[in-house]
Amino acid sequence: MEEKEGDIVKRGDEEGMKMAIGLLEEFGLPMGLLPLADVIEVGFVRSTGYMWIVQKNKVEHNFKMISKLVSYDTEITGYIDQMRIKNLKGVKAKELMLWPPVNEIVVDDPPTGKIHFKSIVGVTNTLLVDAFAAGQ
Repeated sequence: MEEKEGDIVKRGDEEGMKMAIGLLEEFGLPMGLLPLADVIEVGFVRSTGYMWIVQKNKVEHNFKMISKLVSYDTEITGYIDQMRIKNLKGVKAKELMLWPPVNEIVVDDPPTGKIHFKSIVGVTNTLLVDAFAAGQ
């Protein structure tokens, strides 16, 4: 673990994945929300909630339970907080023929089993949290 001004940085696929999943778990987000591959680096600044993930290639993942195709760029950034990620960059969800960027992800608190995905173009999708469980 390397720390720079409160930053925690993990390098390599195994350590990076562990940290990314650990952050999702710590902040009450579904463990399968970030299906990453070939992670190069994951970083987190606890004082601000800023996190970043760098992976070798863009990943497209189909969440089978909800038939939703999601694209994860080589660099994903955002601010993680309890039950939410805001100012998210690098994640897009296919809507019909378009790929609007997902800007915010919020899990209902208290839990209702629902998770909300908001895009900067005003599209909001409410889905079941279970669709993003680990292994989905």
